[in-house]
Amino acid sequence: MELTKEKIREIIAKRVAQEFKDGDVVNLGIGLPTEVANYIPDSIYVALQSENGLIGMGPTPTEAEADCRISNAGGSLVTIAPGGCFFDSFTSFGIIRGGHVDATVLGALQVDEKGNLANWMVPGKMVPGMGGAMDLVVGAKKVIIAMEHTAKGSPKILKNCTLPLTAANEVNLIVTEKGVLEVTEKGLVLKELSPFSSVEDIIATTEATIIVDDNLKTMEV
Repeated sequence: MELTKEKIREIIAKRVAQEFKDGDVVNLGIGLPTEVANYIPDSIYVALQSENGLIGMGPTPTEAEADCRISNAGGSLVTIAPGGCFFDSFTSFGIIRGGHVDATVLGALQVDEKGNLANWMVPGKMVPGMGGAMDLVVGAKKVIIAMEHTAKGSPKILKNCTLPLTAANEVNLIVTEKGVLEVTEKGLVLKELSPFSSVEDIIATTEATIIVDDNLKTMEV
């Protein structure tokens, strides 16, 4: 089954949102990770933090709700839930570096089986910089990568990253449209399989060695 870009993003965002617990402080990176905010269950409260100085963000605003003065670190307009607040970058990075962020969700160019992450630069291309990613992956208690499984058919989950690293050995969980992989001391363990994929498909589109969990589950998407 051929999935649209929109469906792929929805599958990933919905599954990532299931990782949070009531009261968690969570930082969502730019791009696909911001869509996770739309799928957090109403039964729990998650304080969404942005490194430019916001905490308590709500879902993506409608055109009527959008306020050009309120944006996340990526420049996208956001909503603020009741109780949310604003502060300076010094305070924001104090929260991150102080270990007060329970989870961060980031996109990636490459991830490898050791939990290394490359998500900020392709050599020879102009980039705005690493942003807060380096602090987030080291400071957050849990690092979740939310990304498409491949890029133009080429694997993004590798034995060893070939691009400049954002951080080494910090990734805990990888969520793609094909499945959920946990980074362990033994390697990458396939914990959940998407209804739109197969074990054979994941192995064929992943350069890293895959260990299939004995209790492999189906992703709830």
